[in-house]
Amino acid sequence: QLQLVESGGGLVQPGASLRLSCAASGFTSDHYVIAWFRQAPGKEREGVSCINLSRGSTRYSDYAKGRFTISEDSAKNTVYLQMRRLKPEDPAVYYCAADSWAGLGAHPTCPMTGDFGSWGQGTQVTVSS
Repeated sequence: QLQLVESGGGLVQPGASLRLSCAASGFTSDHYVIAWFRQAPGKEREGVSCINLSRGSTRYSDYAKGRFTISEDSAKNTVYLQMRRLKPEDPAVYYCAADSWAGLGAHPTCPMTGDFGSWGQGTQVTVSS
């Protein structure tokens, strides 16, 4: 059973940066996908970014491209989401999720939709002046 713990959320001003962390444990192989999702009040959950831990390939949503960077520290079993130039529309609870690449349908890189089997508890990001 994978366990994921997010951290790093907080209150920042527009234009500031935050780095979210997703510490993972319980991997039984090395071919997993970890993705970041976010959900704002009254809105549906949406994919932000994902990383294929075996191949290192990444994907970003349109609003994250150029501002957010997903990365992995394999020694710490931690995936990061570096968020820059945060905007008033970015506030949400940010979740990381994980599952096996094969179990998610063997996407060519990594999916930002689908039924991920393991989820963290979420970390709140607030952007306000």
